[in-house]
Amino acid sequence: MKKLKLIFMGTPDFALPSLDLLQISPHAIAGLVTQPDRPRGRGRQLYRSPTKKWALKHGVELFQPEKMNDEDFLTWLSRINPDLIVTVAYGRLLSKKILDLPPLGCINLHASYLPAYRGAAPIHRAVIDGAEYSGVSIIDLTRELDGGDVIMQEKEEISFYDTAGMLHDRLAARGASLLVKAINALADGTAQKTPQDPALVTYAPPLDQSDEKLNWNNSALEIYNRIRGLNPWPGAYTSLRGKRLKVWQAALPDLAENEETGTEPGTILAVSEGTLIVSTGTNNLTLLNLQPAGKKAMDAGAFCCGYRIEPGERLDGE
Repeated sequence: MKKLKLIFMGTPDFALPSLDLLQISPHAIAGLVTQPDRPRGRGRQLYRSPTKKWALKHGVELFQPEKMNDEDFLTWLSRINPDLIVTVAYGRLLSKKILDLPPLGCINLHASYLPAYRGAAPIHRAVIDGAEYSGVSIIDLTRELDGGDVIMQEKEEISFYDTAGMLHDRLAARGASLLVKAINALADGTAQKTPQDPALVTYAPPLDQSDEKLNWNNSALEIYNRIRGLNPWPGAYTSLRGKRLKVWQAALPDLAENEETGTEPGTILAVSEGTLIVSTGTNNLTLLNLQPAGKKAMDAGAFCCGYRIEPGERLDGE
């Protein structure tokens, strides 16, 4: 098998398992590309991406272009002259000049079983939708968003209790292993490529603030899925007494207890044994872990005790 010279493009934690496996593979990471440092947090300090920290730790040459057609960046890529460019959650579409540069092209690890959930938030959207499975796909990169031919892919079951964070970690590990297999197949000329079926395409657009609001008129199941689909980031929220309240964990009561009450959705029905039961558009939902504005997350029992929550109060996600 030919040893390939790679350029790796990626930014968040999701890319780290792929870097770790590629580092011990027969192939060489000749350079790493990540997003520029950006100010974050209350102190507005410059934030280094996880992949930048990885590159500095392992002595891998690094570039952080502001624009994909930056001449210095293109010159850097040409100097390295990679056989293949690999992207994992890089966060930008590549220009035609970059796509045409490596002899073996550019490939991407995407966190869904394509053609389902193309786009920026496939993990969050799959959990929010209550999907039964997700997956990882290695595809050719084209100018179409996540539309390239599939080189390899695997399904991953989503359990009823998975959060987005749990699924993220499993897909990151599974995708890393599949990525190395795909690169090996490209290196020895055995890779098979399959076009995506356009009739099966769905999209996973970026999350915005409207996605984080809980609408108590929805069913208990829909709200439950949204809560776990936004955990651990960015978090689902409602409001109580005019202040924002994040909801990190919930549970659906047993069917015997999960009855329509005729009360207005969002009404607190009961406070007992460390839980808080709320009415929804269809049936009830038990809240287990909450975070008031400016405070740390806490279990529902501590929250109800500290804030003296009484049945009849209403949570309002509007």
